[in-house]
Amino acid sequence: MSVSVIIPTWNEAGCLADTIRALRRQGPLEVLVADGGSTDATRQAAVEADCFLEAPRGRGSQMNAGAAQARGDVLLFLHADCTLEDGALAEAERLLRRCGVAAGCFTMTVNARGLLYRWIDAAASARVRLAGLIYGDQGLFLRRQLFEHLGGFPPLRLMEDVFFSRRLARCGRLVMARRRIWVSPRRWQRAGIVRQTLRNWTLLTLAVAGVHPDRLAELYPAVR
Repeated sequence: MSVSVIIPTWNEAGCLADTIRALRRQGPLEVLVADGGSTDATRQAAVEADCFLEAPRGRGSQMNAGAAQARGDVLLFLHADCTLEDGALAEAERLLRRCGVAAGCFTMTVNARGLLYRWIDAAASARVRLAGLIYGDQGLFLRRQLFEHLGGFPPLRLMEDVFFSRRLARCGRLVMARRRIWVSPRRWQRAGIVRQTLRNWTLLTLAVAGVHPDRLAELYPAVR
């Protein structure tokens, strides 16, 4: 199996080059950057990517555009501020060969010290195991054939990952790899750990209750 890594970006010049460089060590088939109209040096930072394409802004639209250009058997959607532990791509391939597995993600570790961050890590793992909900910063991976069958991510401004993972759960098991994905702490550091966590829970609860994610997007400011 071959892996195409798709990275949606918007003003990610500060971290993108390091993310791509770390990926290269694991030998993916290709790295595609799907940009949503960056005004900084994101294009220059993506010089080591195999493909840089422009798409309407919004992670769902950008990731769909990247997937449409991908050639791999496996699609891995990775945020620009996240880094995979060595061996992660190989483990994703092994897990997708198992019978009944629809998709998976990696074990999230916020790249910062502190007990509150470890609590966030544990809560993210529990969310996947108990509720079958994968957030984008956990590194969603699945077979390209299934992605195309489901029609890709829904055209939402927020929580496209949550709604897509709910659809995936109807197609088979969602698994969590042992290999870690290191997540930038920038959003928690900017908003405050407790405040950001409560915001995430509130938005998820409102979405599940029926509030359209596009309305909720106004309550989730971009952090760069």
